[in-house]
Formats: sequence, C-alpha cells, structure tokens
Amino acid sequence: MILFFRSKTLAVFLFLFIIILSSVLLSGGYQVSNQNEVIISFPRNLNLESLMRLFPLDPLMIEGEKIYFLIDQQYLSSIKEAGYTFTLENNRFDWPAKNSADRKFHLESGLNGAYHSYSELGSALKALATAYPGLSRLYILGKSLENRNIYALKISNYQAVKENKPGVALLGCHHAREWISVEVPLLIADYLLKNYNLDTHIKNIIDSAEIWIIPLVNPDGLDYSIFNYRLWRKNRRFNPDGSFGVDLNRNYSFAWGYDNEGSSPEPSSDLYRGPGPFSEPETLAIKNLFQNNHFSAAISYHSFSQSILYPWGYANLPAEKEDLFQQLASTMADLIYRVNGRRYEVGRASASLYLTNGNFTDWAYGFFQIPAFTIELPPIDLLQGGFFNSQEDIENIFKENLPAALFLAEWAISTYVKPSIPESEAKEKSDKNKQKIIKKEIYN
Repeated sequence: MILFFRSKTLAVFLFLFIIILSSVLLSGGYQVSNQNEVIISFPRNLNLESLMRLFPLDPLMIEGEKIYFLIDQQYLSSIKEAGYTFTLENNRFDWPAKNSADRKFHLESGLNGAYHSYSELGSALKALATAYPGLSRLYILGKSLENRNIYALKISNYQAVKENKPGVALLGCHHAREWISVEVPLLIADYLLKNYNLDTHIKNIIDSAEIWIIPLVNPDGLDYSIFNYRLWRKNRRFNPDGSFGVDLNRNYSFAWGYDNEGSSPEPSSDLYRGPGPFSEPETLAIKNLFQNNHFSAAISYHSFSQSILYPWGYANLPAEKEDLFQQLASTMADLIYRVNGRRYEVGRASASLYLTNGNFTDWAYGFFQIPAFTIELPPIDLLQGGFFNSQEDIENIFKENLPAALFLAEWAISTYVKPSIPESEAKEKSDKNKQKIIKKEIYN
C-alpha cells in the first residue's frame, strides 16, 4: 500500500508510515540502505496533491510540522527547480516504536522472525498439501522474474477433475514490504484444512466451493524486503533507466495507465505501472488462473490502514454494483469487529484513500464482474507499527479476518450460478464487459 495525499482528506494520512524495529535493523534504527533513495521533508501545510503529481514520492510519515518522504536522489534538483523547498534529512531515524518493548522481533529464524520468507512459505504450503491430499492441491501458477515459484493452494473436497463450483481467491503480498498479507491467507488455509472434519460449517464451505490461496504474488520482492531492504515494495524487474521494480498492483490491464495520479510512468517510482499491462510474470500468472477457473469473489490482502475497499479505484466513480459491494464490505467489517473490537473502515477505494489504476480489484470486477475487495490489514496508523507488525500481531489479525473470509465464501456459494457457455466464449464476453464498463465509467 502507498498513500496518495489528497487535500480534503489530509487528516486521514496521519498514519502514513515508519516505526522502527530496533531489534531487527542494524544499529537500532531504520537505514535507507544502499538504494539511491534519500529521506526529505516538507512543511506539513504544503499542497501535497500537486507535489505528488509531479514527483514519484513515497510517503513515510507525518511528525510534528514536517512530512517525510522517500525519493530517488536524481529528482532533488528538479524539485528545487519546481520551486519547492525541502530539507534533506539524515538517512536514519531512531524514533522508537510505540510500546516497543512489546513489538520486538525475535530472531529464532532470521530477520523475518515468525513471518515466512519465500522458501519457508513453500515448505509450509507443501506440508499442507501433503497432510491433506484429499482436500488440497498445490499448484505452481508460474515463475517470477528471478525464477521463484508463484504458489496457489486449491482447497476443495474433490481434486481429481475440474469442478463446477464457485471459486474464491485469497491473495497476499502484491507489495513486498507488507509481510502480514502473506500470513493471513496462509493461516486461513491452515484453519480450513485442519477443521474440515471438526466443523460442519467449514466442511460445507470446502464441499461447495474452491478456495484458492495465493499468499505470495511477489516472491522476489518479499525476499528482497527480508534480506536486503525492509521497505522494498515492487517486484525486482531491472528497468531501462537502471532502477528496479514494477508495482504489481498497478500492472493489471483494467484502466492500466489511466492517468499518472493512480500510477506512475516513471520506472524509479514506487508506483511504476510497468511498460504495459501484464508485463510482469507475476500478474500474468494471476490472469491465467482467473481465465481458467470460475471465480465468484476475491480478496487481495494488503497493509496498512485497517480498511475494506472496493471498486472503483482508478477514478472516484461508483461501480454499477456498489450497493452490493457496500453491503458485503460492511458485513465483513462487522464480523471483524466482533472478534477483537477493531473497526475496519469501509468504502470505495478511490474515495476512501487514494487513486489506483491497473489494480487487481478493479481488474477482477471489471473483467469478471465479481465482487473483489482490498483488505488493508492493521494497524491503522504508523504510531501502531505501520508495516512493522509484531510477531504477536499475526494470530490476532488472522483471527479477526477469518470470519470475513468465510462469510464471503458462503455468499459466493449461495449466489453461484453454473456457467452455461464455454470458457472461450466466457472470456470473450468478459473482454466486452470490460470495454463497456470502462467506457461508461470514464466518459459518462
């Protein structure tokens, strides 16, 4: 997740980012590392909307009368020439996390602690598929740029043939630094399989649907975030200008490149959308999965901000199914609240936080007409940890999100209508739907 500042909702963005986990990062602080990025600050009362349209700034946090950003140092002279005054900050913050004594990482398994690296996730998924061969099957959807597997665990009571059941997709980690987004779908998979023979509620879901768990869309980026640069966001594509990475959640084809506010054409930007839609093997793997299966609903997990968002994200316009999206999202938020008393905000993505074009949820709805949600996991703001959830947070965040995921699966089951046309024809129809929708939304 990256937040786009908008003047009318500036107060929302007080949660922007960075709490330091001194027990993990060297010398007890956050180090920018060997990237070309530097930390700069602007006065808090600056018109951020115009500034962020001009330059690929990655917001960090608001502290006192300053707003802090990461920026590639090549843009510093251009920012000055545009008339903006900024302060070049030291590349180290030593501000302690709130309740830092309770938020330490323990180093039993390396820098990522209880969070899964790519190899650890692969082992966990293989263990589940081995332990529950009649209920699960592990697929490799494709390979990342650095030749890592993009895993999908299919959970259903019959694996031998392609089933005519509603599919529900739970995806995690489009963005590398959002480690918690790997853990939630993984733990949901574990819970479903372990409780199939113990809970008739779970048994009915697995018997009646295909639950696809894709915990790690961005394996290269995740490992880079763990072992090299904690704040890395994109994948690891080497760009022509010498920078690295494409924002995978700006690389889907629906409204790709619609404007330079919801994504960036600049390769060095953390919002870089790539040279074309589905230019990245990671997003192409998701596209192929959806085109070859019948999905009825999807959740893409991110962090942070504690919210449930639905289309559209590319423009502040209501989707044709907004009433349904609002109803489903509100029910999920209520179910989450009942677990730990934590309130997730609900709303249209473009109006609630920031503009995003070429994102997964717009694509899933725009092409396939299915309810698709972005769930931004806790915390709500930087003072509660930002991207740096403690290990102790994992279980609580999973538990509160479990009933929401189960509810969406049950909704998909209850409303499922078996396809009556061949898949090739369905694909052609979805393409026409996409063109019709985006023209209506953009030009009306």
